[in-house]
Amino acid sequence: MKFGIFIPQGWRQDLVGIDPSLHWGVMAGLARRIDANEDWTSLWVYDHVHTVPRPIEEATHEAWSLMAAFAGVTGRVRLGQMCTCMGYRNPAHLAKVAATIDVISEGRLEMGIGAGWYEHEWRAYGYGFPRAGERLAMLREGVEIMQQMWKTGYGTLEGEHYQVDGAMCFPQPLQGTAQPGSTRNGIPMWIAGGGERKTLRIAAEYADYTNFSGMPEEFSAKSEILAGHCADVGRDFDEIVRSSNFNVVIGRNQREVQDRLDWIRGHYASAGLPEDVVESTTKSFADGPLVGTPEQIIETLSDMRRRGMTYAITYFVEAAYDTSGIDLFEREVLPELVDHEQHNHLWGLFGGR
Repeated sequence: MKFGIFIPQGWRQDLVGIDPSLHWGVMAGLARRIDANEDWTSLWVYDHVHTVPRPIEEATHEAWSLMAAFAGVTGRVRLGQMCTCMGYRNPAHLAKVAATIDVISEGRLEMGIGAGWYEHEWRAYGYGFPRAGERLAMLREGVEIMQQMWKTGYGTLEGEHYQVDGAMCFPQPLQGTAQPGSTRNGIPMWIAGGGERKTLRIAAEYADYTNFSGMPEEFSAKSEILAGHCADVGRDFDEIVRSSNFNVVIGRNQREVQDRLDWIRGHYASAGLPEDVVESTTKSFADGPLVGTPEQIIETLSDMRRRGMTYAITYFVEAAYDTSGIDLFEREVLPELVDHEQHNHLWGLFGGR
């Protein structure tokens, strides 16, 4: 199993109370820490601009700016977004941005992409909010444009939502067939979302990786649907890595787990959120699959691995303030589950330089 970790960027109110002048130092320090531990394969940020669970006047640092910055302060770990919203940027321009960051990072970029959902952001930034079918059609067209540009250096599409005519992408991504010895056709593509009829169909056609529910039964059900789409389009189901995101609430014993949940409640209350929102947010953490002792978390992840989930992307809400949960996870969970042979093979395949 491979592991990634989200770096706090403010979207989930995980920098509240820290002076903005210190934000980059906190983020960069965590990124360097992850880069130094080879049990971590990747670090991630969210592609959002307004906070959740409510939009308030707190920092939310922009995802692709952070990609370039992290590329400069790390040298090994892979860099991803979970996930870029197709509707927020022209896909031809995004392909160019991604190719540039792939060069800066020496071939360490992952492209997480999805149709988007946060209506408040869409409307606030003037994007409207197309119905779900339109957003998914935009996703399909955008992915086609990006893959054309990464594979050939050019993109041309007369689509319903996007029109490009010979958009050029030079330099090419380092993870591309234009590079001598490369086995990639471009930057690894993560299609995020569990929509059964359309999103998973797009994933079957284009994805190197998928990302959907970390709840065991739901994960298995979505996997079966993805397998059906793969059969329909003639794709080898086993070519696609299936991943899930997890909030981690870890302690050496149940008392420590409860202490961390109490901290989460107090943290969101300190941001001035209404009591009902604080309680519902705390409950969403408490009800997650990776809540418990290291032994309990290993058991859950082992079950998910049996179901075909081989890439876990973790989130520690307290990371900017307290790294003891990450310490415990690194010390007692990662060594039990990381597949170093697979890790080294994929590092060589997807960007080891």
